[in-house]
Amino acid sequence: MAADLDFFWDPVCPWAWITSRWVVEVQNQRDYEVQWRFISLWIVNEQNRAEWYTPAYRARHYVGHQALRVAARMLSEFGNETVGRFYTALGEQLHVLGRREESGADTTGLLAEVLAGLELPSELIEAADDVAFDDELRQSTELAFSRTGRDVGTPILTFHPGMNSEGSFFGPVISKAPRGDEAVRLWDAIEMIATTSGVSELKRSNRGRPDFS
Repeated sequence: MAADLDFFWDPVCPWAWITSRWVVEVQNQRDYEVQWRFISLWIVNEQNRAEWYTPAYRARHYVGHQALRVAARMLSEFGNETVGRFYTALGEQLHVLGRREESGADTTGLLAEVLAGLELPSELIEAADDVAFDDELRQSTELAFSRTGRDVGTPILTFHPGMNSEGSFFGPVISKAPRGDEAVRLWDAIEMIATTSGVSELKRSNRGRPDFS
């Protein structure tokens, strides 16, 4: 069955995490099919020489890249639904429980903990340091940018992938995931904007602090 939505994610991005919780909320209400795809901020920024992109920032992005390697192996062995569960469990540790900084000191330890909580094979952790998965992550990252252009961040969403009405964009960037009817109303509005011909940008710069509740 074709997916209703492609969701491109990097696990260390708090904004992508919040948007993903909105997507999961709507998925549970409407039984939509979501394909969890990869976009690596470590790859996106590999040529970034800006002053703000410090070695510590780069190291944080590598944590996400290692997690995506694990997810890529997981996808091939266990499928898309398991990748979605992995993203949920990892995001709860990084964002809800505030373990982003800790993850840099012991990335494989945190990933192993998440795998154990999901009752997945411990050997999946071997993928964290396996560069063999990098081609797949690069291809998925490039696929995301082919749909939106490169001057965007994460997450990237594609509604109706592979259909005539396919539409992609960066975001929505939201500070708190809406629930219930509000989540569905936002979905319907964003889906209409994404799939309406001629709509290319809708943006404002002010945003609240991330609320992971």
